[in-house]
Amino acid sequence: MDALKDLSGINFSYVFISVFAILAGIKATASIFEWAVGKLGLETKWMRKKREERELLLCTSRHLSELQERHKRDIERSDSRDTEISDDIKRLTRMFIDKEIDDMRWEINNFATNVSEGKPCNKDSFKHCIHIYEKYEKILEENGLENGEVELSMELINDVYRQKLKDGF
Repeated sequence: MDALKDLSGINFSYVFISVFAILAGIKATASIFEWAVGKLGLETKWMRKKREERELLLCTSRHLSELQERHKRDIERSDSRDTEISDDIKRLTRMFIDKEIDDMRWEINNFATNVSEGKPCNKDSFKHCIHIYEKYEKILEENGLENGEVELSMELINDVYRQKLKDGF
């Protein structure tokens, strides 16, 4: 029972202040010890570990910066390659369209020449040529170009086709 009375009579603020003072003393002693060891040029395991962690952090930071720079350069190169590829695709598309237009013009004009020379042509040939002309006009319209080369040929083809339809193919 006396032990319980003694325990209830403890001043807890005194205990708290004492514990705090002891911890502060340990911290001050550790700081003085660390300072003295540093002045003597000695290195403890704890100090070496702290230094190695700092060096590792600096090295990692430097490597990360290098990687970021390399990534930035790679993105710039990739963007320039994308632009080059896009330009090449546009150029190839333009070349393909020009070739298609030239081929259609040649086919229509060649058929008009055959018709004007009186060479035999069947109904399907006329329909095919008219269909090619419609595609030709559509391609010109889609690309903002004008027709100036095959209009006369198509007039001749249409006139001969109408006449043949009247005469009964």
